[in-house]
This record gives sequence, structure tokens and C-alpha cells, in this order.
Amino acid sequence: MFDALTGKLETVFKKLRGRGVLKEEDVKEALREVRLVLLEADVNFKVVKEFIAKVQERSVGKEILTSLTPGQQVIKIVHEELMSLLGGTQSKLHLSPNPPTIIMMVGLQGSGKTTTSGKLARNFKKDGRKVLLVPADTRRPAAIEQLKTLAKQVGVDAFVSESSDPVAICRDAKAHAERSLFDVVILDTAGRLQIDEPLMDELRQIKASVKPSEVLFVADAMTGQEAVNIAEKFNADIGFDGVVLTKMDGDARGGAALSVKAVTGKPVKLVGMGEKLDALEPFFPDRMASRILGMGDVLTLIEKAQETVSREEAEKLAKKLRKNDFNLEDFRDQLRQVKKMGSLESIIGMIPGLNKQKMADVDMQQGEKELKRVEAIINSMTARERANHTLINGSRRARIARGSGTQVQDVNRLLKQFVEMQKMMKMMKGGKMKNLGRMMGGRMPF
Repeated sequence: MFDALTGKLETVFKKLRGRGVLKEEDVKEALREVRLVLLEADVNFKVVKEFIAKVQERSVGKEILTSLTPGQQVIKIVHEELMSLLGGTQSKLHLSPNPPTIIMMVGLQGSGKTTTSGKLARNFKKDGRKVLLVPADTRRPAAIEQLKTLAKQVGVDAFVSESSDPVAICRDAKAHAERSLFDVVILDTAGRLQIDEPLMDELRQIKASVKPSEVLFVADAMTGQEAVNIAEKFNADIGFDGVVLTKMDGDARGGAALSVKAVTGKPVKLVGMGEKLDALEPFFPDRMASRILGMGDVLTLIEKAQETVSREEAEKLAKKLRKNDFNLEDFRDQLRQVKKMGSLESIIGMIPGLNKQKMADVDMQQGEKELKRVEAIINSMTARERANHTLINGSRRARIARGSGTQVQDVNRLLKQFVEMQKMMKMMKGGKMKNLGRMMGGRMPF
């Protein structure tokens, strides 16, 4: 989402880096450009004005730290103020000390409330909690069926009621959860295409009836500044505790994420990073600020790696590498682990110094297809062939190509690259690095 913003900010700050002396005019000129970049990103103009004023106040006349160049100091100040703008520190969901914790989802129709409710239920279930999903949108029957389907997919219970009154449904669901010892109750309330008084009145009654521990406003980040305006209205009429921004993996300019905390005073707690049920993540202001400024997000990358690879698997792989026993089956397993971490585009976005604009010449979709092709080729091999690639002669290569829907040349290229990778690993193990550059010159399939 922030790729365009990141690229433009990097261009601005590139002018500041490396300067031995930084004049007040240099700072003001850079901040004028930052102001335009933020406005182009659809950030609220009042938020931009306050943000620039704070950065300028801290930058002009400030004693420069001896360990940093003046340009780096300004970037550091921008990073800190950007982090503050995004909320400062992570804001976690409030869980009631006396279960069940009741979470009420509110927002306009189409913002992603129902899908987000399913994703949130999955996260709680993953933490070992007993979850009850409550379909309280009686005006849209498809929403009820959708939530029941999501409940089945994530393995949690869905509350079934004969009532057509959303307030009664939520009240009955709370009583049922207390009797059945549920840990978390998630209320998927109704939405509209636009704000109206009947909707607000219904939500106020539900909130007063069940007294939720958390009210989460779900907003579509693709709607930009309009999402912030809607959030402000919901907060004034209903009151909520935090924001969930959906479709943060999209191509919107990022103005909603940068404005919503400053405008409503309520933090972004969760972000939806895709359509899959595992694509709901905690929001970390410091990490997001780093990504916006092109500094990457190494912590999230590490956490994703830890989620997909267990310690035992990592130790097993390390042992194989030490023994030079890394085969095609191991290679396929590693490709699968990478795919579990997310798309290539999302992974690259977490690597410091890389963003979509810098990788503009790289065809990400082609890279994803290449990963699938490589896995298909390896899957078409027998277990013996995967364990010992030297068994693969001409006739076997033709069979593997037919089985994977590829060409013999594709199989040949994969085997050649795998052999080169084995040689490289052997050289790294032995400390012989002088031919590493030549070996890295070969095109890898990922």
C-alpha cells in the first residue's frame, strides 16, 4: 500500500543524506516536499500540517548527534514523528478478566466486517480460546450464511437464533456464551452502504445491552480519506475502542492508516493483509513507520519465518547442510515454507532497502509462477530421484517434464541450478568464497 509514498519520501531524503552541514532552508525545503507527498497520499490536511510543524520544530536548531549526519538526524525525527502519528506503540485487544470477552464489530457494508470476524476468530482459536461467532446482521441473509461458513472453516461455533431482532440475538448469544463457558464472543453487526440513524440506533442498543469489552470499527483502507470521515462519525455516534483496516495489501495511497489515529484519537489495532483467513495481523506503528521510510520490517519477517518453520525443522535443516546432505526434497520443503510466509511482494516489502518501486523491473507474478513450476517439477520426481538427483537421466527428465506440464529444458535448468547451489553451500561451509560471485551470476528460479 505504501510503496508510492515510500519511493517519494526516499527521493526527498536522498537530497539530505551525506551533507556535512544542514541549513534551516534545507530542512524547510525538504519538509515542503514531504508535505506534498503526504497530501498526495490522501493524508488529512490538518494531520499533515501538525506533523510538518512538529518535525520542523525538532529539526531546526536541534543539536545534531555526533554519531549521525545531519540528514540522518532529520530522517530519524521524521521516523519518530511518523511512528507517533500512527499510534506510538502497539495497542492490543482488551480481554476481559471475567470471560467471555465480547468484541463488537461495526462499520459500513462492504468494509469487510464479516470476513474480519472470521479471521479474528481464527486468531483466538489458534491461541487456544473457545470462540463463538454471532451473526447479527439480519437485514442481509447472505451475511448470516457467510459467517456460518467462516465459523466452520476456522473450527469455531456459530450462534443460531430464531429471532430477527439483532439486539435480542446479541443478548441471547451473551447468555449462551456465559452458560457454555466461551472465552470470546464476536458480534458481526449490520452495516449500510452509508451512515443512517436507524443503523446507529441499532448499534447503540446492542452496545448498551451486551456491554462489549471491545468495539472495533472496521474500515476499508482502499477508500482512503473517506474511511477516516466515516470513522469519525461512528466514533461520535457509537464510540469505539480501536480500528481494523482491511485491504492493506491493496494499491491505495495509505492516507487512512496515517490519518485515523490523529483524527479519531483511537488506535489502529489490526490490519487485514489479504483475503485468506490467516491474513489478519497486529498493527505495529514502529514497524509500519520503518516500512514507509524504506527501512523494511525485519521483526515481522522473522516472526513470519518462526510461524512457518519450527525450531526442530530448522535444526534438522542445519544438520543436513553441515553434512552436505541437502537434496531436492529439502529444497521443495523450503520453497513451501517461503510460500507460507506470504507473497514474494509482501516478503520483499519487509526487507530493508527494497520496495515495489525499486523492484519495478522484477516481474513478481512471474516469480510466483516460477516457484509453482519448480515445485511441480520436483513433485513429478520419485522419492529416490528427489533424494539423489544424479539418477535423473534423459528418459527420466522427459517423464518428469510430462508429469509437471513443463519442458525438458525447464527440468534441465532446475537441476543445473540445484547443482550450483549445492556447490555454493559446500564452498561456504569450507570458507572458499572466491568463486561465489561467479556462481551467484546464474539466474535462480526465485
